[in-house]
Amino acid sequence: MQIIDTAAIVTGGASGLGGATASALAAKGAQVFALDLAASIEKAEQLDGVTYVEADVTDPDQVGTAVERAAGAGAPLRIVVNCAGIGPSARILSRKGRHDLDLFRKVIEINLIGTFNVVTIAAEAIAKTEPLADDQRGVVINTASVAAFEGQVGQIAYSASKGGVVGMTVPAARDLASQGIRVMTIAPGIIDTPMLATVSDEYRAGLASGVPFPKRLGRPDEYAQLAVDIVEHDYLNGEVIRLDGALRMAPR
Repeated sequence: MQIIDTAAIVTGGASGLGGATASALAAKGAQVFALDLAASIEKAEQLDGVTYVEADVTDPDQVGTAVERAAGAGAPLRIVVNCAGIGPSARILSRKGRHDLDLFRKVIEINLIGTFNVVTIAAEAIAKTEPLADDQRGVVINTASVAAFEGQVGQIAYSASKGGVVGMTVPAARDLASQGIRVMTIAPGIIDTPMLATVSDEYRAGLASGVPFPKRLGRPDEYAQLAVDIVEHDYLNGEVIRLDGALRMAPR
């Protein structure tokens, strides 16, 4: 599928994986609508071809308004990349007591239910576009994590949410096949995003040393490159691709 002259939605599009993906899709000629919270958009770099839209992925009305805007921009909406998410750390039992249920619920709400919310609303709009070759209309790319498979100590909520994203991949691809919409998931390893901006160089070096090869942190632009490749490769569907340098996470 060609990216040029299409509309694309990227959630979490103001920074990190989403910011890099929004930039990469715009460079390929897409009209990109980067959905994010107001506080993140205020800090975002202004990019040609990228329109920032304030939207909470857990809010159906806000997402619906954003999707309508993208679908009505003059180019067919064919691409959705879900990057919005949070990753707080807490153990089931710690010195502070039990894991806070509201925190667990919040992580599931944003990472899993938010992803599902965007997929369902955007898919409805994509399904109304004119089909291309092989009756294809578009592609949805969701973001999981290697924590879906090897969650570390303190990642119970995050791993559960990302495991849910992995679990949605095949049934979503099957559900949307009749509409000509492919569904893929990327499971990144340790990527050098703003989440790691506050840690020391020594800690970052320790994270990088655990990656078999190449022995470094991943870059957001590498995620974006893979997302672009998935969009352009019409036979990729219903699969989870690890982007992790062969990393397998240790317990801690």
